[in-house]
Amino acid sequence: MKAIVYNNYGSSDKLELREVAKPVPKNNEVLIKVQASSINSWDWDMLTGRPFLVRMLSGLLKPKHKILGADVAGIVEAVGTDVTQFSVGDEVFGDIAGSGFGAFAEYATANEAYLAKKSPRITFEQAAALPQAGLLAIQGLRHQKPLQKQQHLLINGAGGGVGPIALQYAKYLGAEVTCVDKEEKFAVLRSLGADHLINYQKENYTKTGRQYDYILDVIAHHTVSDYKRALKPGGVFAMVGGSMGWLLFHMMLVQPLLSKYRTKKLGIMGYRVTREGLEELNTICENKIISPVIDTLFSLEETPAAFRYFENGMFQGKIVIKIDAG
Repeated sequence: MKAIVYNNYGSSDKLELREVAKPVPKNNEVLIKVQASSINSWDWDMLTGRPFLVRMLSGLLKPKHKILGADVAGIVEAVGTDVTQFSVGDEVFGDIAGSGFGAFAEYATANEAYLAKKSPRITFEQAAALPQAGLLAIQGLRHQKPLQKQQHLLINGAGGGVGPIALQYAKYLGAEVTCVDKEEKFAVLRSLGADHLINYQKENYTKTGRQYDYILDVIAHHTVSDYKRALKPGGVFAMVGGSMGWLLFHMMLVQPLLSKYRTKKLGIMGYRVTREGLEELNTICENKIISPVIDTLFSLEETPAAFRYFENGMFQGKIVIKIDAG
């Protein structure tokens, strides 16, 4: 089969299209004929091996996962002997990072626990854009305590993959939403229902004097005291993104400080991939409560170019890899 492989840390020039052996599913796994995948920030971090803390998970000197790609959508081609939830021919989607990544390929294997059935009313490209971004968005809006109607939510880094889904779901809940990103992304965010827009290149939302009931931070580069200042008493801050290295740094060194602010719930959300969560995403997407924003479709062969586009940061929503397996 064809796959995008890398053997050394670096930039997109380390990614190569190669012929590799088709994976064989373990007893609790399914073999997926991949139809589409999408790029997440953790794919980029694992490709570059930066910050160095990333290598604690992905391999100190060389990457241990040679094929990147967590988000996957495709068709079940084979099932392991212990698989109970899926059959050959099922259309599925999910986040397969827990099975060792591997979605930037014509075929991938995954533990059945990381997958859900895809509605026929959702395209493979939409489904591939949903898993990680959608789960982070929905779980983030339920961190500590759920976002409520008429509360004021701020989404920092709103123009990527997570932000548009969080924005749509928050408006469905009846919240007021402020989005922070580059001005070039405002038109899309406004079309999705954003009430207020802040250009981070001109204004630091933590220093305006305005406070919010809920902050969902996809970028995560401010200090703990900054977040505390921007939250109302009893407010919730959920860090759901940023680089893998930044998240690891906060989990190890900053998390103990967060407990000092007892009237304001600051914390790092523990990301969980569950079938129930994926099934909920499938339902709310099928019912048009949310719809993933897809910036550009690339072919498998064009994956290095897709990563270069991801690196420049001008994409809006998700960059999807459409895979046409023979």
